[in-house]
Amino acid sequence: MVCKIIIAAFAFACAFGTTGAAPYIPASGAQVLERLPGGAAPVRRDLQRLRTALDANPGNLELATMLAQRYIEQSRRDGDPRYLGYAQAALAPWWSQPQPPPQVAVLRATLRQSTHQFGAALADLDQVLKQDSGNSQAWLTRATVQLITGDFAGARASCMRLYSRAPELVVQTCLSNVGSVSGAASASYERLLQTYAARSDSAPAIRAWVATLLGEMAARLGRGAAADTHFREALALDPSDSYLLAAYADFMLDAGRAGEVVRLLKDKTAADALLLRHAIALKTARMPEAARASAELAARFDAARRRRDSVHQREEARYALALRGDAAAAVRLAKLNWAVQKEPADLRILAEAAVASGDAEARALVRDWLARSRIEDATIAATVARLEGKA
Repeated sequence: MVCKIIIAAFAFACAFGTTGAAPYIPASGAQVLERLPGGAAPVRRDLQRLRTALDANPGNLELATMLAQRYIEQSRRDGDPRYLGYAQAALAPWWSQPQPPPQVAVLRATLRQSTHQFGAALADLDQVLKQDSGNSQAWLTRATVQLITGDFAGARASCMRLYSRAPELVVQTCLSNVGSVSGAASASYERLLQTYAARSDSAPAIRAWVATLLGEMAARLGRGAAADTHFREALALDPSDSYLLAAYADFMLDAGRAGEVVRLLKDKTAADALLLRHAIALKTARMPEAARASAELAARFDAARRRRDSVHQREEARYALALRGDAAAAVRLAKLNWAVQKEPADLRILAEAAVASGDAEARALVRDWLARSRIEDATIAATVARLEGKA
């Protein structure tokens, strides 16, 4: 079977640091950038073919950027950060240049975002945009970084620069993603829903991205039935997307559907973020495999610490709280994570850890962000009510 792949430059701190997933923008819904046979083995063979071609001609800029994009997409799909290293290796001839070619600078920014080097990522993107103010991929990736770090005004301004440069659905998704976490959740959701319905001709990869975000928005608004519908539609479009699987698993865990999470993720635990959700579901469902899954997760986090990898502090904070019951460790990690990124999931684990630990600093951080962002999130609101009750 032949499947159509729209290469997406999802920055994978996306590999579960971020909802801010900036997709590559095709010129139209009909544009196909690569055609691959279905199945994981053919995909790996195709990547190896491209890698062999690049090894023979490492200065081929077009081939290097194509391969780097493909590696980034594979990391997003599999939740495997090794592909991000492969992407950087593909760009090695230009990686250390102060002013690499624009297409390399945008990819370097994407990869730097994935390791939480947000300042360096923005510097790369600003450099590109000084040379080419019409670079829609750079504006979208810039908006993504700004959203992750809580710069809503900057993110909104970057989204606005996409008008006439990107498809309507991409522009509205960018704007609605910002509005949904900065005091305009319901209106942002409705506008995006209308645009999504009107642009059914959009590329499947873009529609899967939008349906996932609609699911998250509906969940934050407390519209459970709508959220479930959106997540299921996204899964029908892209059943292997690791970010989507994690988002849907979180929704089902909140809804008391741990058994369904176990079934959804049982053969998808190579990604740390998915193993975390699987382990929580196993523990919630009181299944005997829970201890083994938790031990495996502990070993992975320990290995990351030995590599001095601090990208997954949000996930480790959740592990410490939900699986180890260590509120002190959870709040410490949640505060370290909060200093770097400020998405709804970051706020949620910070609030939950504050409740469990009684940490005054964490409580103050939560209150401050709620006042500044005006975020609307039913689950976080319930946690904050518990937090205020303990104050």
